[in-house]
Amino acid sequence: MAEYPWLKNYPDKVPHEIDPDQYESLLDFLDDCVTRFGDLPAFENMGVELSYKELDEQSTALANYLSQETSLVKGDRIALQMPNVLQYPISLFGVLKAGMVVVNTNPQYKPSEMEHQFNDAGVKGIIILSTFAFKLEEVMQHTTVKEVIVAEVGDMLGSFKGAVVDFMVKRVKKMIPDYNLPTAINFGDALKKGKKKTYQRPEVKSSDLALLQYTGGTTGVAKGAALSHRNLIANIEQVAGWMRASLIDGQEVTITPLPLYHVFALTVNCFGMMRIGAKSVLITDPRKMKDFIKVLKKTPFTVITGINTLFNGLLQQPDFKDVDFSKLKVAVSGGMALQMAVAERWKQVTGNDLVEGYGLSETSPLLTCNPIIGKQKLGTIGLPVPSTEIKIIGDEGDEKPVGEFGEIWARGPQVMTGYWQNQKETDIVMEGDWFKTGDIGFFDADGFIKIVDRKKEMVNVSGMKVFPNEVEDVIASMPGVLEVGVIGVPHKTSGEVVKAFIVKKDPNLTQDEILKHCKEHLVAYKMPKHIEFREELPKSNVGKILRKELRKEEANNVV
Repeated sequence: MAEYPWLKNYPDKVPHEIDPDQYESLLDFLDDCVTRFGDLPAFENMGVELSYKELDEQSTALANYLSQETSLVKGDRIALQMPNVLQYPISLFGVLKAGMVVVNTNPQYKPSEMEHQFNDAGVKGIIILSTFAFKLEEVMQHTTVKEVIVAEVGDMLGSFKGAVVDFMVKRVKKMIPDYNLPTAINFGDALKKGKKKTYQRPEVKSSDLALLQYTGGTTGVAKGAALSHRNLIANIEQVAGWMRASLIDGQEVTITPLPLYHVFALTVNCFGMMRIGAKSVLITDPRKMKDFIKVLKKTPFTVITGINTLFNGLLQQPDFKDVDFSKLKVAVSGGMALQMAVAERWKQVTGNDLVEGYGLSETSPLLTCNPIIGKQKLGTIGLPVPSTEIKIIGDEGDEKPVGEFGEIWARGPQVMTGYWQNQKETDIVMEGDWFKTGDIGFFDADGFIKIVDRKKEMVNVSGMKVFPNEVEDVIASMPGVLEVGVIGVPHKTSGEVVKAFIVKKDPNLTQDEILKHCKEHLVAYKMPKHIEFREELPKSNVGKILRKELRKEEANNVV
């Protein structure tokens, strides 16, 4: 397991090992949180707080409804399709307390994507925000879904505020397309029915499936990473153990802009912060930067998480510098590579380090993170978290020494049990109990890990490997660049050449200026041979730049 020489002055701060059997299940985990932090706020959204005790009561009511008022039984898969609203954590724990399995579903999915996921997972029930219910109507008859609960935006905001919010959403902003789901029940009504029942706690073992987290994984085929209660509890303990280096139980306030249906936010911001009694402030739509910054200005937050594009977007807002950062202890970036220019700018504006972590859906997700205290290294993904092993494997299956790159393999109690009902894909990524991440990296002399890039996204220029992250980092350091995505495009003699897609911050930025800057920092074969300026770049639901979409566009354009 990992050793932490940088912690010799902090012997009680970060454990070298965690106990993945600290709780038998996530039900026991919630019980412990309620016992220790009952009256403290667990979540906040749109100015309304939900205490740990209230979370327990509301989720119990939902569990009662699911298990006693529907056709659903223990082990059934239940889709959650909603953004960051209070209904999400209530639904999450309601499903788990009913002994059922959560299937996280991106609200922005197209109907065809919903249909594939629901059928692949064998989803029997769904809790969906009304804004997206019209898509469910389109596909429901082609799926295994039998039970539907529709939540309104204002359900948990109180009778008056909730009514006002729902009126604005429906009548003024017209955000809810017409839909017809005659067998659906309203979220609030489901809770009312459930409160009349007596909770019958199911027997849930640590090895039982808790979550199906769908991902393209290392091979690009949509599949569900099967995460057990033990997998998630292990990562909760790893997150909490790492964060406790500077955080205090019951005193922290976390800003949660990434959606909880994304595994990073789910484990770190939801489960991990609950472990230490923190309050998570749920940001429903962080793309509305001005509204987001208003929340930051009125919230004395101590922790914030996000991804590179989110932090970059905040830093571009003139009002962001007026936020009070005096209470901020920890800022963590994950989900995609953190660019040096963004990390350095964050430090200048906030006075705090932006710490990069790393993980995948298949690993619950956290595998490594830069230290919260002590020595940190910008440009690396840090060190393995407790009870986690990392090794670097070359193309010939040989383990690489310090300084030599290869594929990152990981082993630990947070690694998934496999892909849901897909042994073929599981066998591709698992070698015994080692998980092959598909990412290329290396250890430096201090044991810190540097990710070079995704294995499948390397650009092959006449047999020479070019890593898009490196080229993007160089271009992003230019003051006139807002965003950049780099891919390889087909070339008739070189096989591939580098192409950069750039969104300007300075409208006067020219191609010649970019090439001149790149020439100072890159060898010739890594130089972009093509530059295309765009108004925006394709992004995922959490704001990650999608190189695969750029590659699709260029696939047939041989230069």
